[in-house]
Amino acid sequence: FFFNTSSQHTSSLKMAAPIKQPQGQKPLTNVAVVRYKHKNKRFEIACYKNKVLSWRKGTEKDISEVLQTDTIFTNVQRGIEASSKDLEQAFKTSDETEIVKLILEKGQLQVSKKERKDGLEAKYKEVATIICDKCVNKETKKPFPVSVIESAMKELHCNINLNKASKVQAVEIITQLQANNMPIERAQMKLRLDIPKNIGKKIKPDIQGLVVDIEREVFAAKYQLTVYIDPGQYRAICDLVSKTTKGQGLVQVLDMAVQNIGDEHLL
Repeated sequence: FFFNTSSQHTSSLKMAAPIKQPQGQKPLTNVAVVRYKHKNKRFEIACYKNKVLSWRKGTEKDISEVLQTDTIFTNVQRGIEASSKDLEQAFKTSDETEIVKLILEKGQLQVSKKERKDGLEAKYKEVATIICDKCVNKETKKPFPVSVIESAMKELHCNINLNKASKVQAVEIITQLQANNMPIERAQMKLRLDIPKNIGKKIKPDIQGLVVDIEREVFAAKYQLTVYIDPGQYRAICDLVSKTTKGQGLVQVLDMAVQNIGDEHLL
């Protein structure tokens, strides 16, 4: 990046001072541009790429660690600073800190063609892996190899979005695969529910609304159920049993159709 000092720019365009570097950073290295477009105008900020990603994940709270300079540009590479008038018209505020936060949140992180290609390939494999972890072949009840899922995604020309959560995209693609007659289904969890007998009849309708199938049901000293659920309903079942029984109920995982799916991976 460089700053053009030509006098040919109109007076409405201000030239920014050189980018300030935090201690320990080499001058003009690792510059990432976040661009936000409003109508026919664009606004850019100069950041550190890894810090932009951390900010968006919520792990970085200090905005000064994200920005290479607090200046808002219309063109970072040429060093053209956005006018106060344009900023206020576009963002309805003169508070540049709030404007920068909005650009960080909604703007598009500019990446090179190679970075984008590498990022898409990694994202593609990540989505395919999530699908393998959460689904089985409904004919064999066994998981698909990642290579099979990737091939099926390519045949369907699935578009992967770098800025969209991989888990959300995986769920959408599972639906597409099913619509194209692939024998794929969500892996089911087998649970045993132990519930105080006096609450059994009260809670049963709510349980039926959350499970795929009830394999076994016993009214004895306790109301016991063996059920199959979609993994996405696991938390809802746990919350229902805990709340309704005031902590006296028990939810136990008996089996997973696909192994190594921890609670932290459930959608």
